[in-house]
Amino acid sequence: MKITAIGVNSAFATGSYEDVVSEKDACELALKIAYSQDFKHASAEVLTAEIRKHSKRSYMPKWQANFLIEFDMPSKRGKSPYRLLIDIGGDARHALKGLGLTSADIDGVYVSHPHNDHIGGIEYLGVTTLFNPYYTPAKKEWLGAQFIADKLFLEKEWWNGPPENAKPDIFIHRKVLEPLKRAVAPGLDTVQGVPNVCLETYFNIHLIGKQESGKTVTKRFQDGKGEWIMTPIFAMHVISSSEEMASYGISLQHSSGYNILMPTDTLHMMPPQLESHYRRANRIYMDCETSPFPSGVHPHISDLINRLDPNIQKKCLLYHYDAYPDVPEGMFCGVLKIGDSHVYPE
Repeated sequence: MKITAIGVNSAFATGSYEDVVSEKDACELALKIAYSQDFKHASAEVLTAEIRKHSKRSYMPKWQANFLIEFDMPSKRGKSPYRLLIDIGGDARHALKGLGLTSADIDGVYVSHPHNDHIGGIEYLGVTTLFNPYYTPAKKEWLGAQFIADKLFLEKEWWNGPPENAKPDIFIHRKVLEPLKRAVAPGLDTVQGVPNVCLETYFNIHLIGKQESGKTVTKRFQDGKGEWIMTPIFAMHVISSSEEMASYGISLQHSSGYNILMPTDTLHMMPPQLESHYRRANRIYMDCETSPFPSGVHPHISDLINRLDPNIQKKCLLYHYDAYPDVPEGMFCGVLKIGDSHVYPE
């Protein structure tokens, strides 16, 4: 299993614009300066002016904190890997582009809670896969030569929507599902000319975690010769005077015993009810706020440095920051950057 940080920044972090020279232009410029007599005794001002002629304005992004997990098992297209997003924020399509991926490469998404930086890309994933006739072989077979809207409308009495193997999966705790539906309804409840469109038209919904019956449902993912069991874990994120926003992180337990904890957004750096999870975990993906104006709903870097148990610190990969955190060398397992990936079990 490989986990890649497609984004590592906070919900409202913004990147920066910088003047850059492309690799191609830089090579041509270096050769020109090295071999042209015009630059033999050129001053720094002349060289700077020449470089500026070749520079272009470029945006250095800070994508919202979402992850891509790749399991060594068949995808919906029949070949490995199965690609699961852990949350899908509003800028996830750009972050995926940086990895050479699009919605057509994504098999499913786990939704932890309904904040925009975690669900803002649901509409993108749902709409683009719905209208992609080649999303899976089963999708193409089901559609035939028909346009998706015609298929949904004209054959509604026979079809409740695309079959399961023709649309992405959503794994979600039951208490997050209704808020998710309310949040994405304006963008997903209408398809031109088709009545009765809903979230299930676009996705296979899998309720995992504690069910109303009291039973806990987990999800197993094959990964080569082993397997991972994904279990939602409850962490409080925001509490107002009258409402609360929980975030359901995940515990990933490998058949070898190796454990990964991804609490997602959490009010406490180590929630009391999850202490045993933190101590059992071999690796922890730790929410880390670096704002000079702490929000109070994320663990702040100052607390993670000064108050977190050293035995927990050394397991933590930090992410979800504004500015890159300045941490003592060797205190944490690391600070994630966009595109960083790790293969487990180690």
